[in-house]
Amino acid sequence: GTGKTSLGRLIAHEIGYYFVSLNAAASGIKELREQIEFARKQLETTGKRTILFVDELHHFSKTQQDVLLPDVEEGVVSLIGATTSNPFFALVSALVSRSQIFEFKPLIKSEIIRLLDSGLKDVERGLGKYPVKVAAGVLDFFAEMSDGDGRRALNGLEVAVLSMAGEQIQNRELMLTLEIAEDSLQRKAIRYDKGGDEHYDAASAFIKSIRGSDPDAALYWMARMLEAGEDPRFVARRIVISASEDIGNADPMGLVIAISAARAVEMIGLPEGRIALAQAVTYLACAKKSNASYIAIDAAINDVQNQSLLPVPVHLRDRHYQGAERLGHGEGYEYPHSHEGGYVVQDYLGVPKEYYQPVQNGYEIELAKRLADIRRLKEVK
Repeated sequence: GTGKTSLGRLIAHEIGYYFVSLNAAASGIKELREQIEFARKQLETTGKRTILFVDELHHFSKTQQDVLLPDVEEGVVSLIGATTSNPFFALVSALVSRSQIFEFKPLIKSEIIRLLDSGLKDVERGLGKYPVKVAAGVLDFFAEMSDGDGRRALNGLEVAVLSMAGEQIQNRELMLTLEIAEDSLQRKAIRYDKGGDEHYDAASAFIKSIRGSDPDAALYWMARMLEAGEDPRFVARRIVISASEDIGNADPMGLVIAISAARAVEMIGLPEGRIALAQAVTYLACAKKSNASYIAIDAAINDVQNQSLLPVPVHLRDRHYQGAERLGHGEGYEYPHSHEGGYVVQDYLGVPKEYYQPVQNGYEIELAKRLADIRRLKEVK
């Protein structure tokens, strides 16, 4: 409902090309080849080129998309593909690399209101033959609830007007009220593609809102995903990841609550599971934040992947199997619980490394103090 097909027709008209169209959701290779053959014959007999407009192009399989390539490159057809999915996800790279991509934004509120007003006044193609008076706020409602989709707004208006037409009394105006408008649209359709950028963008906004300590934004993005039919277990997994990645030891209860919410969703599902998810989300968004654990493990993994592997120090090696004692494994190991405070200075790595750097936030302040004391004792030793 943003004018993709209309623009395709306008381009063909402006440059004097034939315009043929297919809907990829309802067409196969046979129909595709027929249209390409039509374009080839027109080019040979009249010298006139053809625009092949393929609506919902992402519904074509990889094979069907590949069929287009030779004739597009040869110039038999000029391809205009329209898709509601992100082309970088939905189309083969060979087709994307040979195309220019233009992103259609949702229509803004004022544009939709202008479109609706035109539809009400147009006698030939619109609803102008019906004596309709529109109550205040009705067009605003259609514009708001259509989510930038002009077709959805016009369809809702048409349903509303035609539903009153049966009650029409000669020479008497019909009043389109907000109540009638709400009935015509019923439930708001959520724009969301589980396998495309809507899915990834909403999930990204959700996590970044938790990280940014904004519980209201986090709740909105979660509601957006759940209402669109997103798997609540996916949402729960993202919450668990955030509890460790963004909150960490600044508030160790964050992970406990996140895991509990995830288990609750498994047990009770939706709609009640949304409450447990909301509890976890609001707690994590309001909690103190630290990514120190996240940074520490990535630094350790980087060393393992890119540096020589460190041997396990002899005194830390397992000595429970036969022959370990003869190799000296475990010799010299000191049991921390046998020492005051449950700590004894001892080398556990073999080289000086400090991966974990607690931040001065939340409970990590206490951990930082404890770790500073331990590291100070190691340096003295």
